[in-house]
Amino acid sequence: MGQRAQAAGGCLTAALGAGLGLAVWSYDVRNRFQRFEAGPDWSVLYAELPLAVFGGILASLGVWALVRRGG
Repeated sequence: MGQRAQAAGGCLTAALGAGLGLAVWSYDVRNRFQRFEAGPDWSVLYAELPLAVFGGILASLGVWALVRRGG
């Protein structure tokens, strides 16, 4: 596999990981954002969202690195 194909594979893997992290974060976000008898919980947006996206990216790139090392 060429160097450009490897780079493209890594970028595609990171993008898919970000999308997966966003999908996991978006599950039941409305209930987490509006707590019972309380105001909106803004940490859902400024803390949980970036952590979910970056976690998805790191997890997918870790799996990609393991696959590349094994093959």
